[in-house]
Order: sequence, then C-alpha cells, then structure tokens
Amino acid sequence: MRIGAAVLCAVVTAGTLMASPSLAGTGAAPARAGDPAVTAGPAWKGCGTDDHPTLQCASLEVPLDHERPRGRRITLALTRVPHTARTYQGPLLVNPGGPGGSGRALAGFVASALPERVAAEYDVVGFDPRGVGASRPALNCRPGHFAPVRPAPWPATPAAEAANRERAAAFASGCARRHGDVLPHMGTVSAARDMDVIRRALGARRINYFGYSYGTYLGAVYAKLHPHRVRRMALDSVVDPTRVWYDSNLLQDRALGSRHRAFLAWVARHDEVYRLGGDPAEVEAAWYGMREALTERPAGGTVGAGELEDAFLPGGYHHGHWPRLAEVFAAYVNDGDGGPLVAAYRDLGAVDAAGENTYSVYTAVQCHDAAWPRDWRRWRRDNRAVHEAAPFITWNNAWYNAPCAFWPTAPLEPLDVSNDALPPVLLLQSTHDGATPFRGAATLHRLLRGSRLVVEDGGGNHGVTLRGNACLDRHLAAYLADGTVPRGTGGADARCARLPDPEPSASGAGTRAGTGSGPGPETGGRPGTRPPGVPPWTITRASVR
Repeated sequence: MRIGAAVLCAVVTAGTLMASPSLAGTGAAPARAGDPAVTAGPAWKGCGTDDHPTLQCASLEVPLDHERPRGRRITLALTRVPHTARTYQGPLLVNPGGPGGSGRALAGFVASALPERVAAEYDVVGFDPRGVGASRPALNCRPGHFAPVRPAPWPATPAAEAANRERAAAFASGCARRHGDVLPHMGTVSAARDMDVIRRALGARRINYFGYSYGTYLGAVYAKLHPHRVRRMALDSVVDPTRVWYDSNLLQDRALGSRHRAFLAWVARHDEVYRLGGDPAEVEAAWYGMREALTERPAGGTVGAGELEDAFLPGGYHHGHWPRLAEVFAAYVNDGDGGPLVAAYRDLGAVDAAGENTYSVYTAVQCHDAAWPRDWRRWRRDNRAVHEAAPFITWNNAWYNAPCAFWPTAPLEPLDVSNDALPPVLLLQSTHDGATPFRGAATLHRLLRGSRLVVEDGGGNHGVTLRGNACLDRHLAAYLADGTVPRGTGGADARCARLPDPEPSASGAGTRAGTGSGPGPETGGRPGTRPPGVPPWTITRASVR
C-alpha cells in the first residue's frame, strides 16, 4: 500500500524547540516533571499561509529508542491551528496515511474543512512522523530510485525479473548503508509512542485523533498501547490490522484492479467524448495496448509501462482524476500524442526528493512492522496468481514492496489491536475502496468493542470525509462536536449515498473529433492542480501499502 510523490502541495516550515506554551484556560495537564521522554514542550511560532493564517509550527524531541528514553533523540516537526472557542476539547492529532505521509499540511486542511464551530474547540495538530519531511533525520535510502524509465513491471523474461529484483535489493542495501542506525527504530509502534510523547508535551491527559488510510492503523496501534489516553478517535478508510503487510498488498492489487475497471467502464459510457469504444472490454484492450506500446517506446523518453501505471494509479484512489486520465488516454490512442501523458505522469506519478523520502519511510516502516517472505519463489507464485485476475498494478506493487524481501533489520510481531477499553471509535469507509478494501473496516469494527461504522454505499473513493459527501461529514462533525455516534445494529451503523461519478471535462481531449491534446502545462496540467473534491493533501500514488 503506497503513497506517492505528490502527496502534499502545501509546505510549512517547522519552528524551533524552546519552552512550553501557556496552558491557561485549556483544561490541560502540564507535562509530567521528570519525564525523560519530554525535555520541553513545543514552542509554537507563526507560520501561517494565505489559506491558513493562524497556522503555527514547532518541533519536538523524542527518544530514538523508547526503551532508552535518556538516549539519542530525534526531532519531529509539528503544526497546529489553535482553538478559538471558549470551550476547549483538547488536541486533535491528524495523520494523512502512508506510512511516510507528511501531516503538517493536514492540520490546516482539517481545521478549515470541519464546521467552524467544531474546529474552533480543538487545537488541530499535524505532525511529520519520525523520518518524514521536516522531521530529523529524514530518510532517503537511494536517490534516483524511481528515475524513468524503469524496467517493465511484469517479469516477461528471467532477465527482466532479475533486473527488478536487483533494483529492489539495491534499495534495501541503500537503506542499510545510509540509515542503518535508525532502521531498527522505524515502525508503527515507535510512531505511536511518539504520539504519546506529543500528548505529554502538549500537557493533555487524553488526545483526540483523526487518521486516514495507514493513519487508521497507526491510530489503532496507539489505542492498543494507550487505551486510556484516547478521548475520541475517527478513522477513515481502514487498514485491515490482521493482514499487515504482505497479504494486504495482494488484496489491494485485486481491489485497485476493480477500481481501474470501473474507470475503463466510465470511459466507455462516455464514448461520445473520448472515442475509445462503447464496450468496456474494448476500452480495456485499448488501455493495455497503450501499456504494451509504451513498453517498447516510452512516451517522451519518460513514460514506459511502469510510469504509465504510476500515472493512472491515482484514478484508483479517487474518481476526481478520471476526466484528466481519460483525456490523456484518448490523446495517446486516438492522436498518437504522448505529451499529455507525460504531463500527467509528472503531476501524478513522478517521484521527487519528497517522494523519495516518503517511499524510504514507507519501506522502513512496513518492512520492519511485520515479517515478509524471504523466498522469492513465494513472491513469484503469489503475484503471478493475482496478476491473472488483476493485471493493472500487481507487479508494479510487487516491486514497490520487494525491498522487504531483502530488508536488513529483523521484523517485529504485529500487535493484536483488539480493544474493549476505548470510548466509541468512529469508522468511515466506502464499500469499493481500492486502497483499503472494505473488509479492513469490517474487521476493525469487530475488534474495537463499541465502535461505530459509517459506510458510503457503492462508493469507491479512498479518504471519504471532508471531500464533499455531506452525509459522511455530518457524522464526523457530530462525533467531534459532542461524541454523537450512530446506533445501528449489526453490520454498518449508518449508511450514506455515494458521490456521483464525475462528468467528462469540457475539453474532451484527444478524440478523433479533433478537440486537441488536453490540458498541458499551461492549461491546467501544472503540478499541484487538483480536480474537484480532491483536497491538497491527497495521496496520489496510493495511500497505504
């Protein structure tokens, strides 16, 4: 389960660590004197933006090894939007997923997207987990690892398979060489313990938490370690905590394959615009024909088969990307124009230095969190079988995770996150989510006694709250306002209608009707642009793997 290069558009700067802020009027408890994990509270400094003028930044030291709290320390970068209401409900920590996603920009987004009266009662706190973004040290295991054009994903020949295996092994070796002292302390449990240091530094007896995607697993692990420190917890697009991480990826391959077929069927329904065929099977054949052609001749010398899959993967996460992806597809197939495809890859799939950091943390966490097969024959057998049913992303995902077959640190044993000591936890999930399939939410609903599950029926987007579904947002806002949860019996506790699929864009680019080659760098294809409903922090290369 993966997160990509263009994860967050907003960039904020962490402040410096000084003394604790005033706790007057917050109802918070001061950090415990003599706590070896907390040397000082965060000193918040203004770092506001035009969109979020009250945003503040700080940094916080935490132990590298929580078993040795007086040993080496590392630094986490924090942001917050402070509460403004007389009623104060404490800190609301937010996490966008990953692992490896920077959470600093998410604080401003959540604070502005929630109803004003609800957000005003919280300090909304974002943070870069250890190794991520502005936290220090920041990991980058192998600069240039995703430089195009990569070997074709599917191992058509032994030589092609060997090239991809060597590339994965080189990444694992780079991590050991560059960050060998940190890797034994990367993982979800360490990140959850960091969250409790944040809680203590903020002077809060309990925290509120809102996590997307991998952030749901991080939240569940925190709740297992510190059940009595949880006040409220909302989890959107839920990871199956019983299948981390190898099995989760195979299940995700199938689910993302289904979402890709849904996209192709949508293109077929709009054949009058895209002219790629009115039968989904015909459109599917055209897409895989495009992939085959790009294997032989990458577009612009940049977009081969793997890069094509990277560019189209965001469509498996959010249907807001479908119109643009359909346009570049049509431009290539109908007009032989690869320019829009190259631009889409640059915007949605290309990996820059921030993306290299994200991927490095992703591997450092997931490869250490749980055991992965070391026998490559197991990887080959399992991925061949899944590829037969889901050829869209299976081998691409296998190579994305393949460094775990060569990882230099011994794996941990995943926690059993079952919990009967929590207040009601709110789970929110679409039924056809490709990144975190629905069974994950059903499983966590069963494991967290008293939890409530709100379902977007028939929806396929990933990260479904604060993105335009008013029904889902009402449940989230009511829960954060006063703890209100739905009280259904059995299965889902509440159901919301899904958002409608998008309409084709006005340009209908790349059709035989001669409408042009679609939005390029000067007409809407600029890095950082987002379709309606896709917030600026959105994960575009996949959110949990």
